[in-house]
Amino acid sequence: MKEKVEYKRDHLTLRGHLFAKDRFFEHAVILCHGFLANEKTCFKYAKLLSEEGYGAFTFDFCGVGLGCSSDGKSEEMSIFSELEDLKAFIDGVKETYQIKDLSLLGCSQGGLVCAMAAKEKKEEIDSLILMYPALCIPDDARKGKMMFYSFDPQNIPALLGRFPMKLGGVYARSVIDKDVYGLIGGYDGPVLYLHGTKDEVVDISYARKAKDLYPNCQYHEIIDGGHMFKGEQDKQACALLKKFMKRN
Repeated sequence: MKEKVEYKRDHLTLRGHLFAKDRFFEHAVILCHGFLANEKTCFKYAKLLSEEGYGAFTFDFCGVGLGCSSDGKSEEMSIFSELEDLKAFIDGVKETYQIKDLSLLGCSQGGLVCAMAAKEKKEEIDSLILMYPALCIPDDARKGKMMFYSFDPQNIPALLGRFPMKLGGVYARSVIDKDVYGLIGGYDGPVLYLHGTKDEVVDISYARKAKDLYPNCQYHEIIDGGHMFKGEQDKQACALLKKFMKRN
C-alpha cells in the first residue's frame, strides 16, 4: 500500500507518502532525502522496510526545490529549517498512528538532519540509520564552496546562487560557526552507519570520526561505494539495513 500523507509545520505543508503492507503496523520509520533531491530517492528503502512489516514514511523537505511537493522557498532552506520540518513530521506521525516505536533513516543531508533530530528527540527515537550523512556541510561553508555554489565565506551574499536551484545565504550562514559533531552527539540508541569508501562528496574521514559518538553503533564501510549507493554497493547496503531492522 502507498498513500499520500500531509502534516503542517507552522503555515507550511509537508507532503509525503506512507508505504505499508496494511494500515496496522506497530513499528515505523521516517526516511529523509538529501540536498537537491526529493522523497523519491528514498522510495526503494521505504518499499524494503514496508515489506519487512514497517510503516515507512517519506516526505519532501520544505523549499528544497527540485521536484519537491512541500511548501516553502528554496532560498529559505537550511539544515535547521529541515530539522524543524522533520520534528513536525515526527509529531504528526505519532499523533496519527498508534505505533510502539519510531526510527529515522537519512541519506546525505537528510542523514545529518536525522542525526540532529535524534539528539533532540532521543527519548522518542528507537533507532537511527545514517547513510553517508553530509557532515561536511559546516566545513564546506567555511571553505566558501558548497556543492555547485561558490562564495566569499567572510561576506556571505543574500543568495548563494540560482543554479541548479536558488539557494539563500542562510544555508551557509546558519552553519559556518557550527561544530558538526556537537550538533549530532548525544544519541545513545542503536545506530546503523553506512558510508562508501569512494564518496567524493562527503569524505569518509567524517564517518570514521562520527561513529565514535555513538556507543551503540554498527558501522560499515561500503567498499568502492560512492555518494548514493548503486549496484552491488546498494545491494550490500540494503542487506545491512534489513539485518539491522530485523525484529524478533
